[in-house]
Amino acid sequence: MNSDPKLERIAKGNALALCATGTWTASFAPVLERMVADAEKLAGGPQSIFIDVSEVAKLDTFGAWLIERLRRSLTQGAVEAQIAGLSANYSSLVDEVRRVKATAVVDSGSVTITGMLEQIGRAVAGVGGTMAGLLDMLGAVLAAWFRVLIHPRSLRLTSTVHHLEQVCWRAVPIIVLITFLIGCIIAQQGIFHFRRFGADIFVVDMLGVLVLREIGVLLVAIMVAGRSGSAYTAELGSMKMREEIDALRTMGFDPIEVLVLPRMMALVLALPILAFLGAMAALYGGGLVAWLYGGVEPEAFLLRLRDAISIDHFIVGIVKAPVMAAVIGIVACVEGLAVQGSAESLGQHTTASVVKGIFFVIVMDGVFAIFFAAIGM
Repeated sequence: MNSDPKLERIAKGNALALCATGTWTASFAPVLERMVADAEKLAGGPQSIFIDVSEVAKLDTFGAWLIERLRRSLTQGAVEAQIAGLSANYSSLVDEVRRVKATAVVDSGSVTITGMLEQIGRAVAGVGGTMAGLLDMLGAVLAAWFRVLIHPRSLRLTSTVHHLEQVCWRAVPIIVLITFLIGCIIAQQGIFHFRRFGADIFVVDMLGVLVLREIGVLLVAIMVAGRSGSAYTAELGSMKMREEIDALRTMGFDPIEVLVLPRMMALVLALPILAFLGAMAALYGGGLVAWLYGGVEPEAFLLRLRDAISIDHFIVGIVKAPVMAAVIGIVACVEGLAVQGSAESLGQHTTASVVKGIFFVIVMDGVFAIFFAAIGM
């Protein structure tokens, strides 16, 4: 029998039969693609169509998908194309391919009000799905934490310390550098504008309150979301792609307890430390600029800073850090575990992790600002 693939058309009364013969494998991909594309032009006709594959000598996944694609293309309304003559050797392969859902083709050429409303509805539904996923992850993490409290030996201390080193210790140089520069910029701009009113010294008040209450922890949280949040998503997503998480479940381990909880604990411990170091670096940078650019002596700077701030300012800033860390960790882990089996999906979820993490950090900062204002802090 000739191994070259063919697709012949045979009219049988009011029906049309497409007889596939030869080898339908990836080796003949260009030929098969052309034949199937030509046959798909028959869609829309009134006659019934049968795809006869009884004479197919060899079939692989590529060929099975082309046959299934042809069947779907020729199925129009009440007219459904049928596959006939399928041997027992290839029936399971074709059935498996048939379970793959067809992706709906989106017509981007025209913009209608209905289409815009549909997109808005899908976006709203997506927000609801995101919030449900975050709450589900929060509940799973809390449940895992309570299990660790009941059985302390189940705590993966080595993994927690490893992630703490990655998130905290290795992040110190960039955090200190960025916050130092931000402190310098705030002090320079404050002196530049306050000098017009002869109030150079008030830059110390602005710098102390702004850094300790808002800018310090917010800036550090945003950098951690971009640095550690994306790393968490990429790590978990890669494990999901390689089916390592499924392997953990098969061996009887809880992925939340093994993978997520150590990362969450490390992040919750690291962010307050980084926020404190960042605030100190920003104050040092601001004091240095105030001395060199504004003529404010270090002794005067420290005396004014002591009068301008109180322990409440420090508490307001440092209390935000663990909550922001938990939000960043939950978002990162949710996106990581949602990765599908492709590099494109990994990139999309890593990007979404950073964007959502920064968004929720800013939202939480606003919520804390309203709360502390309401209680008079």
